Amino acid sequence: MAYGRTTTRNDKTNMIPYGKQNICKQDIEKVIQILNSNNLTQGPTVLKFEQALAKHCKAKYAVAVSSGTAALHLAYLAAGIGKNDAIWTTPNTFAATANAALYCGAKPNFIDINPNTYNISVEKLEEKLIQAAKNNSLPQAVIPVHFAGQACEMKKIARLSRKYGFTIIEDASHAIGTKYNDGKYIGDCKYSNITTFSFHPVKTITTGEGGAALTNNKKIYKKLLTLRSHGIVKNSKMAEKYGLWYYQMQHLGFNYRITDIQAALGISQLNKLNNFVEKRKKIVRQYNNAFKNIPHLTIPYEKEKKNTSFHLYVLQIDFKKIKKSRKTVMEKLSARNIATQVHYIPVYRHPYYKKKFGYNYKNYPATENYYKKALSIPLYPAMTNSQVEYVIEKITALF
Repeated sequence: MAYGRTTTRNDKTNMIPYGKQNICKQDIEKVIQILNSNNLTQGPTVLKFEQALAKHCKAKYAVAVSSGTAALHLAYLAAGIGKNDAIWTTPNTFAATANAALYCGAKPNFIDINPNTYNISVEKLEEKLIQAAKNNSLPQAVIPVHFAGQACEMKKIARLSRKYGFTIIEDASHAIGTKYNDGKYIGDCKYSNITTFSFHPVKTITTGEGGAALTNNKKIYKKLLTLRSHGIVKNSKMAEKYGLWYYQMQHLGFNYRITDIQAALGISQLNKLNNFVEKRKKIVRQYNNAFKNIPHLTIPYEKEKKNTSFHLYVLQIDFKKIKKSRKTVMEKLSARNIATQVHYIPVYRHPYYKKKFGYNYKNYPATENYYKKALSIPLYPAMTNSQVEYVIEKITALF
C-alpha cells in the first residue's frame, strides 16, 4: 500500500512536512555532553562553532547569534545602517529581511525578481540605481537573498556596489552549502561586507533556533560581538585598571547570544552538511524527472548546475489552467498527508507594509506572477524514497 493511504485527514502522525530537521544519535550525544558540562551558555563551544563555520565558508570571522533575524539586525547595525537610510532588497523573502532594516530606523524598498531564478533581478537593480543616482537617492545597502538556496548573481551586484557605493549584506538564510559559479561557498564574503545564515529547524542545518553573521572585516566583527551581548565590552586593560569584575556598556546592544547547547548541535550538524545537501539534490532530481513534462507546471530553474543546496523546492503551477485554486490543491494534498507551503507572500503585500509605505504591487510584475503560482512541496534529507514517490504520485494525479 502506498505511503500515507491508511491515515485520515485529522491524523497528522504520518504527515509529510514541507521541511524538517534531521537529528541523529550523535547530535543528541553532543548536546548531552554540554548539558553535563559547566557551560550551558557563554562558554567555549560557541567559539568552536563560529570557527567551524568560518572555516567551512572560508571567511575570516563568524558570530553566532540567537536567530537568523538577529543576524540580519546586527549585520545592518554593524554596517552602519541607521535612521532614514535606504536599503533595497527583494520582495520575495521572509519579512525579517525588511523588518531588520526597520529595527534600525532604515527604510526598505524592493527590486523585482528575475522570473527564472526568483532572486533579485540585477537588471532591475541597475535600472533603479541609475535613476536613484540622478535623484541623489542611492541606497545605503542592498540585501540580495539567495532564495531557496540558489545563489544570486553576486559578481554583477558587487560590480554595481563599486560603481554606486552601497554596502552588500547577503541574506543566505536558505543557502548554507550553496556554491557560487566559481565553486566557492556562499559565506566567504568575497562579494559582500557581511553574509547571514539561519539555523531554524527547516533549514539545511539547525541549532533549534539560531543564526550567524560572517565577515572578513575585523571592525565589523568586533561590532557584531559587542552588539550581540548588550553592547558590553570587557577586556584585560579594563581588568588591570579597575579589577576583574569591571565592564563597560559602550553601545546600545541586545541579548542575541546563542547557547553552548545550540552551538554543540550546530557543530554536529555542520559535519553532516555535505551529506544533507547531496540528499536534497537527489530528491530534487527525482522531482525534476517526474514533473518536467507536466503541462501547466514549471520546475525550479537552476542557473548554476550542481551548485544549489535547495532549501526549498518551489513548483510554479498555473492554477487557472488546471481549474483548481491553490487553496484547493493544498487542501487536497493535506488530506493525503502532504504538507505544502507558499514561499513567500511578497513583503509589500503585508498589511503593515501597505499601510506604512503604500508600495504599489504593479511595480513588481515578475514577483506577482511568481507569487500567484508558487507552491513549495516537501523537501528534507530524512525523506524516504517511498515518501518522495508518494508525493510525486499525488501531485501528478492533480494534473
